Amino acid sequence: MHKTPLAERIRPQKLSEIIGQEHLVGNKGVLKIAIKKKLIPSMILWGPPGVGKTTLANLTAKELNRPLYNISAINSGVKDVRRIIEKASSLGLFGNEIPILFIDEIHRFSKNQQDSLLNAVEKGIITLIGATTENPSFEVVPALLSRSQVYILESLSRHELEKLLKRAINDDEVLNKRKITLKETEALVKISNGDARKILNLLELVANLANEKEIIITNKLVSESAQKNIPLYDKNGEQHYNIISAFIKSIRGSDPNAAIYWLARMVEGGEDAKFIARRLLILASEDIGNANPTALVIANNCLQAVAAIGYPEAQITLAQATIYLACSKKSNSAYIAIKKAKEEIKHSGNLPVPLYLRNKNNQLEKEMGYGNGYIYSHEEPNKQQDFLPNNLIGSIFYNPSNNSKENTIREELKKRWKGKYNY
Repeated sequence: MHKTPLAERIRPQKLSEIIGQEHLVGNKGVLKIAIKKKLIPSMILWGPPGVGKTTLANLTAKELNRPLYNISAINSGVKDVRRIIEKASSLGLFGNEIPILFIDEIHRFSKNQQDSLLNAVEKGIITLIGATTENPSFEVVPALLSRSQVYILESLSRHELEKLLKRAINDDEVLNKRKITLKETEALVKISNGDARKILNLLELVANLANEKEIIITNKLVSESAQKNIPLYDKNGEQHYNIISAFIKSIRGSDPNAAIYWLARMVEGGEDAKFIARRLLILASEDIGNANPTALVIANNCLQAVAAIGYPEAQITLAQATIYLACSKKSNSAYIAIKKAKEEIKHSGNLPVPLYLRNKNNQLEKEMGYGNGYIYSHEEPNKQQDFLPNNLIGSIFYNPSNNSKENTIREELKKRWKGKYNY
C-alpha cells in the first residue's frame, strides 16, 4: 500500500492533463486563454468537491511562473493573510511577478477576514484565487466579489470519470503493475457523484481490499468494498432536477409522506442542505402565502438553522419544515398577484404617479402640486383614495384564495373599499 493517495499520485502536472472543465481549460477555455495572455484576474473558483479547484490554482501559478501561497480558510486567519501580503509587497519591490494567493474554502472566512484581502487585491499586490463549494453570491463579501471573476467548475460527467479511471489504471506507478479490468463502472460513478477525488479513493480502496494481481471491477465488488448502498441520485444531473421537482410538487399537493420520501432521497444523495432549505423558503411564499403567513417564518428559520448546524442534524430540521409546509393550507394568490401586475406594466408601460401620491422634496415640486390632496390614512382611516395610476383605478391584481385566512382578508377588503374592487 502506497503512502501517497492515488488522487495525489496522478494529479495533473499541466493544464492539458486536466479532465473536465473544458469551458475553462479546453482549447477555447476562457481561463486557458487568459493564462496564455498572462492576464489572469483575481478569481473565485466555485464548484463541488473533487472537481479540480486546487489543481487549477496550482497549475495557473505554474504556467505563469508566479510565486504561489496556499492557505486554508479552516485553519488560517487575518494574521496569516497579512503576513503573506507583506511578503508579496516586498517581492514587488524587486520587479518580480505578482504572487498568487490561493485560499481554499474561502467561504469559511468571516467578513473581517475577507475584508483584509481587499486592499491587496485592488492594488495588485496579490492575485487572489479563492475556492468555494458554496454560492459566492451568499458567502463572499460583495466588495471582494466585485473585484474577482467567478468561474464555475462542474462535476465530472460519467464519460470524464471513466476516462480518469482508465488513466489511473494505466499511468499510476502502483496500479499499472496489476492487471485491473473495468468490467462495470456504474457503482463507482454513482458513489463518487462527479467527484474525481472520491472515485480515485474508491478505486484504490477496491484494489487494496482485493489484494490480488488480477482484479475485475464490478458493481458488486465496489458496493461490498464501500459497504454502502448506491443512492440513485446525481446532485448535478437530471436526477437533481427531477427529484427536487417531485419534492416541491408533493408539498404543494399537501402529501407529507411523499415529500419526506423525496427529501430522504436528496439527503441520502448528498444534496446541499441549504439548497433544499432555500427551495422551501420559495415555496412558503409561492404556494402557501397568506393562507398561512407563519409558513414563511418557519421556512426562513429552517434556512438559518440549516446554515448554522449542517448535516447530519440539519436533516431533522428539513424534515420538520417539510412536514409543516406540506400540511399547511395552500394559496398562490401572492404569486399570481405579482405576475398579473408585471403583465400589466408590460401592457401599459410606466404610467405616471398621481401628483397627490408624490413626495415634495423642494419648492418647485411644491408649486407643481406634489402631495396636494393626499389623505393621511392613519388620521382618516375611513376615507377612500386612489393609489393606482389613473388609467388603472379599480384594477385587481391580488385576489384572495378560498381559505379561512384569505376569506377573512377578502371580507375586510370588501368592507374597506365598499364595492370599489369587485371581490
